[in-house]
Amino acid sequence: MLKIRELENYFVPLLQKCGNIKALKIIHTDILKNSLSQSNFLVTKMVDVCDEYGDLDYARLLFVQVTDPNVFLFNAVIRAYAHNYKYSLAISLYKQMLDLNHKSQILPDKFTFPFVVKSCAGLQCDSLGKQVHAHLSKFGPKSQLETENALVDMYSKFDNLEAACKVFDEMTHRDVISWNSLISGYVRVGVMRKAKMVFDLMPFRTIVSWTAMISGYTRSSFFSEALDIFRRMQMAGIEPDEISMVSVLPACAQSGALELGKWIHTYCDKNRLLRKITICNALIEMYSKCGCINEAKRVFDQMRARDVISWSTMISGLANHGKAEEAINLFKKMRKTNVEPNAITFVGILSACAHTGLWQEGLNYFESMRKQYHIEPEIEHYGCLVDILGRTGRVSQAMDVITDMPLKADAKIWGSLLSSCRSYPNLEIAIIAVEKLEEFEPDDTGNYVLLSNIYADLGKWDDVSKMRKLIRSKSMKKTPGCSLIEVDNVVHEFVSGDDTKAFSKNVFALLELLLLHHGDRSVAVAEIEADY
Repeated sequence: MLKIRELENYFVPLLQKCGNIKALKIIHTDILKNSLSQSNFLVTKMVDVCDEYGDLDYARLLFVQVTDPNVFLFNAVIRAYAHNYKYSLAISLYKQMLDLNHKSQILPDKFTFPFVVKSCAGLQCDSLGKQVHAHLSKFGPKSQLETENALVDMYSKFDNLEAACKVFDEMTHRDVISWNSLISGYVRVGVMRKAKMVFDLMPFRTIVSWTAMISGYTRSSFFSEALDIFRRMQMAGIEPDEISMVSVLPACAQSGALELGKWIHTYCDKNRLLRKITICNALIEMYSKCGCINEAKRVFDQMRARDVISWSTMISGLANHGKAEEAINLFKKMRKTNVEPNAITFVGILSACAHTGLWQEGLNYFESMRKQYHIEPEIEHYGCLVDILGRTGRVSQAMDVITDMPLKADAKIWGSLLSSCRSYPNLEIAIIAVEKLEEFEPDDTGNYVLLSNIYADLGKWDDVSKMRKLIRSKSMKKTPGCSLIEVDNVVHEFVSGDDTKAFSKNVFALLELLLLHHGDRSVAVAEIEADY
């Protein structure tokens, strides 16, 4: 007759080769026939199979049938719960483990804490995480890399960077996961200066390190820095992956780095990454914002599958490029698919209606948001509606929308209304708009200039004079204009009045030369001096 250990060893290779839950249940039947249902060793192995295939109900059933579970079985089930995002169940089982400690002397060990800490992070429960950290000091090893990494990650996700740094600084050994977790913490709260400091101190960087920095800079609107990190990553010989591409493409879009965007497109094509919807969506946005709407449409048309972001990005891109009819037709085509429009989709289609003056269609789309798709309009949708009505001369109706909307109108809405009052003179509403804008933008001279122009259009020259005096008395300054241009894969930013760049003199000389071709030299020089 075979001994228990020999029987257990017989089933181990069978469990290791187990390809699905159905096969596991057959093996489990044989284990029961051999009276091994209480074998912690075999039940732990079976729970590992359940973990691999995501059948947590069967894992729980296996666990509860063992009358005297040991620490290895507890750890296996906790690990399975954490892997499958069942964090509350993992914590409940950990508490059960602590309760049994008084009876069976079962103590959590170095294999318990990493997954319990991960579960605390997943639950976003700061107080629970601190309790588990205290348990670690009591029960766990003094230094254990996996657990310390989990703690750094947990505190980072709690935005408690002070605690994360404390754990990090006290670690006797660190790996790349330790560094990446701390960087991700700083990126999460937008403290890119400290993230960069940690990044520069790293002894070894992975694609995760580089991508975290690219993503952080992009999210914080430091687009030039994001592009610089991406180029450094390439120089370091790190092959970009899907996530890094999706992170850097918005930076290309916002800074106008079209050549780099095209290179990424070619790279993705060669490496078969265009099958990824997220990459195609990012490319559509990049081409749209860089002014290449035809290229964006080509990417969209070649997609094998599309999600709501694909449709919404393309609709918005067409609307912003004055192709409003195409945007509306694309929205109609979208409605025939199984993809439901979302709030962003409606911003795009409402913008298209504004550009084409289709105010009645715009009102219908706005109403369908609530009635047909159960989407509650946000401030952007109300802004589009005000723009639609204002552009078509329905200034009073636009004012009624602002008055009746459940949200407080922002500067963009009041600015849109003020512009409409210039196109379709309405002095009463223009004055209200300027008074509201003064609350948001007290030092913006542009609003007062618009009102002054409305006075001028109506022949109220005394009021024009008063507005000019008001502007001078407040020492208002117009926000300087800014433009970007890409030369040799480097994006240069130009701000009105900035003469600090090394090539500024050459630029000004060329501008003067160009202006001389269009008028009197004295006028040209005066215009240059006024601008610079």
